[in-house]
Amino acid sequence: MFSKTCTYAIRAMLYLAAHTDEDRKMRVDEIAKELAVPKHFLAKILQQLTRYQLASSMKGPNGGFYLSESDKKASLLPVIEQIGGPQNLTSCVLGLPECSSAKPCMFHQQAVAYRNKLLDMFGKETIGELAERMILDDIQF
Repeated sequence: MFSKTCTYAIRAMLYLAAHTDEDRKMRVDEIAKELAVPKHFLAKILQQLTRYQLASSMKGPNGGFYLSESDKKASLLPVIEQIGGPQNLTSCVLGLPECSSAKPCMFHQQAVAYRNKLLDMFGKETIGELAERMILDDIQF
């Protein structure tokens, strides 16, 4: 459903929420190894997340990427919108250039209902809450 970039961004945010804070930062190579994703690709994603102020970073020998308490209070929706693009949750499922309530494709109504459930699901809990649930349920990042 989401691009690989968006999926890696979501996983990185959840991992950072579970393992970092203002006092504990992680380098890209550590995160990439733990998530089993390409380091350079992840570096670009983390830079984007930082640029969009969805994650935080600090330079220097004790630097790295982390989520502040305010970062952890956000939902995943801004991550999906900024990294995947807002069209992830609004474009026609068939890729048609013109699809709306006024001129729907044959899947429009079902897709809108599905999207609304996704928006609710990704917007309901904070990143911090989701990371805590993953730890409690012993789900791999």
